[in-house]
Amino acid sequence: MTPFDFQPRTRVIFGPGRLTAVGESARQLGARRALVVSDPDIVAVGYPRRAITLLEEAGLEALLFSALEHDPTTRHVEAGLAFAREQRIDLLIGLGGGSSMDCAKGINFLLTNGGRMADYWGVGKAQKPMLPFIAIPTTAGTGSEAQSFALIADDVTHQKMACGDPKAAAAVAILDPELTLTQPASVTAVTAIDAVSHALETWVTKKRNPVSQLFSREAWRRLSANFERVLRSPEDIEARGEMLLGAHFAGAAIENSMLGAAHACANPLTAHYGVVHGSAVGLMLPAVIRFNNEAVGNLYNELAVSSNGAVGLAERVDSMLAAAGVARRASQYGVPENALPGLAEEASRQWTASFNPRPVGAKELLEIYEKAY
Repeated sequence: MTPFDFQPRTRVIFGPGRLTAVGESARQLGARRALVVSDPDIVAVGYPRRAITLLEEAGLEALLFSALEHDPTTRHVEAGLAFAREQRIDLLIGLGGGSSMDCAKGINFLLTNGGRMADYWGVGKAQKPMLPFIAIPTTAGTGSEAQSFALIADDVTHQKMACGDPKAAAAVAILDPELTLTQPASVTAVTAIDAVSHALETWVTKKRNPVSQLFSREAWRRLSANFERVLRSPEDIEARGEMLLGAHFAGAAIENSMLGAAHACANPLTAHYGVVHGSAVGLMLPAVIRFNNEAVGNLYNELAVSSNGAVGLAERVDSMLAAAGVARRASQYGVPENALPGLAEEASRQWTASFNPRPVGAKELLEIYEKAY
């Protein structure tokens, strides 16, 4: 029997065209002055302007902060904090990929509780209430809208800090698959890989429980059935919806289970070699699945990819990476072989490594890197 504590905190609004719910949702939260946090690419598409218009039609004042980049750092959060303080906002809206939603959460931490992001590295360190937060993903990837964690990199050390607190969770998540239609093909591919990695890692972590596995299994079912479909037919709104919902369920699984060695190995590749997160975690995932087979092969069998269990599952992930057109070896990203021991040492200090179902230290992680090289 596995004990757990499951407390849903987020209202989920799903369906094509449901961005229109943002104004009424904000009004129901008692907001008067909202800050929409988004990135320049999403601003160029026009979604923040649509959201601001809907908020204004609902009787709110709304402003935009878009001075952020992919993989937000403490510098972006602090810039957003200064803007939010000046504008006296009472609601935050993260509209975009995981970067926009994480940055909005980071601003919320500092605006309501003060200090620096490093003060909230870990779980449950916010002592004061936080502002209501609405999350609107435009990618089917991170599932950040389902999580109470903000993943923010230190601007100097590049160390990624997972800052989590129940008060940071979204009050409302609006999942509108129409907002994912304008993604470039490369973004669709790497965010989908990220979602797949979330489904498969959460399925086996040490913290897995009956609730997290409900989310993991359903996420994998939807993602695996629609991965190639959405790449072949990016205008297919049904496939887009399935991927968006699958990514959300995978994010909910993270909230209740955490991640493992594939993410621990991916983060140093992103920090030092600029490998996009989805690509980094994707190239590590097959090797991690094969490594974990010794400890949790029976769980991999339950996903019924094939009669080959973990081997079949790793091969399925390989086929997804091939369909996405992303490199499947670390060497293809210019990582020198002599850098692997240092990467393994750094990966061993990543928080997610501690949740891997088969214990990993620098030695074991080096073995995994070598298999993925």
